[in-house]
Amino acid sequence: MNIIIPMAGMGKRLRPHTLVVPKPLLSVAGKPIVHHLVEDLAAMCNGKVENIYFVVGRFGEEAEDRLLKTAEALGARGHICYQDEPLGTAHAVDRAREGLQGPVIIAFADTLFRASFSLDPSADGVLYVKHIDNPEQFGVVKLNPAGHITDFVEKPKEPVSNLAMIGIYYFKNGEELRTEIQWLLDNDQRKGGEYQLPDAFARLVEQGRVMLPGEVSDWMDCGNYAATVETNGRLLQHLTLEGRLPANKFQSINSVVIPPCLIGEGAVLRNAVVGPHVTLGAGTIVESAVVTDSLVGASAQISNAIVKNSLIGSHARYSGPQPSLSLGDFSTHEA
Repeated sequence: MNIIIPMAGMGKRLRPHTLVVPKPLLSVAGKPIVHHLVEDLAAMCNGKVENIYFVVGRFGEEAEDRLLKTAEALGARGHICYQDEPLGTAHAVDRAREGLQGPVIIAFADTLFRASFSLDPSADGVLYVKHIDNPEQFGVVKLNPAGHITDFVEKPKEPVSNLAMIGIYYFKNGEELRTEIQWLLDNDQRKGGEYQLPDAFARLVEQGRVMLPGEVSDWMDCGNYAATVETNGRLLQHLTLEGRLPANKFQSINSVVIPPCLIGEGAVLRNAVVGPHVTLGAGTIVESAVVTDSLVGASAQISNAIVKNSLIGSHARYSGPQPSLSLGDFSTHEA
């Protein structure tokens, strides 16, 4: 099994946090977003992953090395592919065309999920979807009475389906998808100036390929800071139920921790209340403060504050009355 992970976006909706670190490498619930993703995908494949292709912008050598080590940790070979122009989802996957052979999973890096970890061997493709209440904001699929996907509609103005594509796709034969993507490129088939994956999927359906929906039980987004904070809390809940939440190693002085929380090694709590749904990075200090529903990086300092629904970067310093904020790495906010 090969895995292709397009992740070349600039992460503008998560600035200032993505000015220093590419969005997929931001830490959520103790690990980079992309690390959570590849672990979950490997579980879906029963651990049989040979290659992982990361389609990136020019993130730099350090970021690329971290991605390669993420693949290595799962026993797979990592590959770095570049998308230097934002020409759409099909164009991004084409940058990793070497990986479009045999069974392949394509997963966009700002999507985390929980789903049935099985792949239907009778299907030519499985497109993971989620029932949603606002289909006009998403790309959706239409089904026939047999439950096969028949059409793809981007942000429908009229109600046609409430099954939103979440950005995770399996194909039994990657070469077939590569052929249809190449057709889009050769014939300059763009929408909104970009080459779109659903157009390649539609061509496969027209040729009689069986595409099935794979429904997820939870779809977690990391598109902006509020969504990322919410995803951190939901991941902490999932990891607790799955028995995979690491043990907390920290110093507590006259403090209370309300689970689920993930507190990094060497963190210090003094006269503090932390939790629920909080991740604190290693070495962070929380003193005379209350922190709930928040994601805090390593070696940060929070004092004399009430913090909620916040994303605070590594080495940041915060004190004051503002309960909800987004504070980048090495920033200081003191009232």
